[in-house]
Amino acid sequence: MLDHTADKQTPDITRRHFLQAGMLAGAAPALLAAAPALAEEAAASPPAAGDTKGAEKSDAKSKAAAQDTKGGQTVTLAAYGAALRYDQIPPEVLQRAKDAMTDAVATIIYGAELPWSKMIIAYARQNGSGGKSQILGSGTLPVHPQMAALAQGAMAHAFELDNLTKPDSGAHPGAALFSSGLAMAQDKGLGGQALLAAFVAGAEVMLRIGYATKHTNEERGFHAPGTTGPFGGAVTVGHLLGFDQAHMVNAMGIAGSCAGGLLAFAHAGNGAMVKRLNVGRGAEGGVVAADLAAQGFTGPSTVLEGEGGFLRAFCPEYDLTELTRGLGSTYETMNIMIKRYACHITAHTPVEAMLGLRKANGFKADDIASITVAGSPRMTTVNNIPKPADSLLAQFSIPFCVALSMYRNPVDPRSFDEKVAQDPRILALTQRVTMQLAPGQKNNDLASTVTVKLNDGREFSSHVTAFTGTPEHPLDRAGLREKFMLLTRSHPEAAMAKLFDRIQGLEKEKNLDWLRV
Repeated sequence: MLDHTADKQTPDITRRHFLQAGMLAGAAPALLAAAPALAEEAAASPPAAGDTKGAEKSDAKSKAAAQDTKGGQTVTLAAYGAALRYDQIPPEVLQRAKDAMTDAVATIIYGAELPWSKMIIAYARQNGSGGKSQILGSGTLPVHPQMAALAQGAMAHAFELDNLTKPDSGAHPGAALFSSGLAMAQDKGLGGQALLAAFVAGAEVMLRIGYATKHTNEERGFHAPGTTGPFGGAVTVGHLLGFDQAHMVNAMGIAGSCAGGLLAFAHAGNGAMVKRLNVGRGAEGGVVAADLAAQGFTGPSTVLEGEGGFLRAFCPEYDLTELTRGLGSTYETMNIMIKRYACHITAHTPVEAMLGLRKANGFKADDIASITVAGSPRMTTVNNIPKPADSLLAQFSIPFCVALSMYRNPVDPRSFDEKVAQDPRILALTQRVTMQLAPGQKNNDLASTVTVKLNDGREFSSHVTAFTGTPEHPLDRAGLREKFMLLTRSHPEAAMAKLFDRIQGLEKEKNLDWLRV
């Protein structure tokens, strides 16, 4: 992760002021640095920002109310999203964006094979035919952008394979930003550089919103990517449409009304198909929000920080300073991580620890008396599912994924077949896994400590904070190619290898009509 650098809040930036700053500075970081001084003409003082608990006490409510001024965090983020240009983005950030898109293509293509994805594809074709946007992995019949975004967002997340971030923002960049961005880029005949710049603009806004939630939107029962996805998608699509600041503010304001998605499936023990739909609706919402804003539809300019806004409505606790921390000087896009295992992200470090312990000590599943996994509150509650009802919930269950890693290859999504939740050996070992809360660990911390006790009395323990694919240990090109080819192996190998190379050279492409499977 690139170091955060604190910056001042921007109270009110007119289009004229913003463009003047751009002409003087010539780069997005300088635009943000110049904005506060320019904005002094329009506001006496910047809004206060801090770690606020959702209006539970009157003094906290009054403090937060001081931030509901025109030109607050929503406007600052919109201004940045509208102003960012391709040639201002560092090469390593563009490469991380390309890697995330490459990964998204593979997860979408694999997702197209699954029954719940086929239902959404059929819905998208029935309700969106006649457009110019592709649904990857499902043939070449085009649809309108919002339906392509819905389908591909859901398909990317169809089997717990799509990329996320570390630290955990609760957002899914590939599913939310690539799905919506590709749909609009194909509709408008735009090229690779336009899509890359739009993706980064969307990521810089969406990930900061995710960090501002402190992941407490899920404590309230919301599925995080369904709540942040519309904002990221709106900025991505708005950037592709050439939005100025005013239109981008409206797009974000509208996106707030598209945010949603519930975690009821995790507690009901059934209905996990909606987990995929939540992510697809996030991508779709971004397209809808930007499309309406382009037509002059308006949304609240304080949709993130204001009274009745996103953070207050969805999060019992939030941190407004995260919305603009380091904006213009650091790139949160560098926090994107590529998933290694075909299971929920909270299971990655436990599975990594389990595989490492087995390799180092040579024990087998039958040798294990008990397994203890210590982690965050989220890991010990939402992801503590000892008897998952189906393969979708099996992927969401940390105890089950840990147990599966002793019998099957967790890297291969085909290990989670339709009968996996009824595998008696995995289920038996799952019952010997206990989840424990690690004192002081936050929900956005994916670290875990796994302790294995054997029948002969020996005990082994491993604390894992990262895995191959995290920002500390990024997946190299060979590793990314391996995952891409694994997920797309139902298609001709030579064609998929060529597709991989072409996406990795996306900046050279003048249009994206070729991106179809």
